[in-house]
Amino acid sequence: MSTATTRPPEGRYGRSTDERADRKLKIAATVLGAVVLVVLGWFGYHYVVGNKISAEIITFKTYDDSVRVHLEVRKDSGTNGYCTVRSQAENGAEVGRADFRFDGAATRIDRVVTLRTTSQGTTAELLGCHSD
Repeated sequence: MSTATTRPPEGRYGRSTDERADRKLKIAATVLGAVVLVVLGWFGYHYVVGNKISAEIITFKTYDDSVRVHLEVRKDSGTNGYCTVRSQAENGAEVGRADFRFDGAATRIDRVVTLRTTSQGTTAELLGCHSD
């Protein structure tokens, strides 16, 4: 009686190399996805919690050489900081940019500021606020 070596049918016992590669790709994608979520969460947390001063433009009015901007600023009590506002001409060129300071104990400030421009601006855009 001779015994011949026979191979089991393909895929019957254990995983094939393609299945192993697929599993490694799934693990790598899961790890990468988790890292991306952690990084986005970290940036989001620091943007919301770490940003102690924020503002929004309520209204603005343009003149030949300036833009009057009504800002509503919200900040932590005692936090000092500034907000940057810019204006652009109709063709998109920047015609004015300035930082406006907001100091003191007040937590909500309504202020009308004047942004000087090199020519008539058509916009008023809040670029952001930063605490000191």
